[in-house]
Amino acid sequence: MNLKGYRIYAAPLLRIALSLVFLWFGLNQLLNGQAWLGWLPSWTVLLPISGETLLLFNGGLETLFGLFLLLGIFTRVSSLVLGLHLLVIAASLGYSDVMVRDLGLTLATLAVFLQGQDLFCLESRWEKSKTLL
Repeated sequence: MNLKGYRIYAAPLLRIALSLVFLWFGLNQLLNGQAWLGWLPSWTVLLPISGETLLLFNGGLETLFGLFLLLGIFTRVSSLVLGLHLLVIAASLGYSDVMVRDLGLTLATLAVFLQGQDLFCLESRWEKSKTLL
């Protein structure tokens, strides 16, 4: 089976799949923040905001940048912010199965950063339309 013709779909598939993960987590934190309070690291009590407010901010960040990633706008910036954000989360968890999962998602997100725009990113299409004008 020759799959070489499908290589052009690898980067968009990774970008879109990761965006759906971030959108799910972000929206879930916005809509069901109470369920996430137990996941906050202990050092967050030192912050000048409540855990609920922190989750709203975090959920908003993940939702916004997840949407950017899904649409393929600000692809590099979005994937870098989300990758570094997830790296901090993974590091704060300590060694566990969740940390290993989050580290894998971090590396996949950083791969999207290294790739940059793909064929199906809106920003790629905008650049093409600018050159046609």
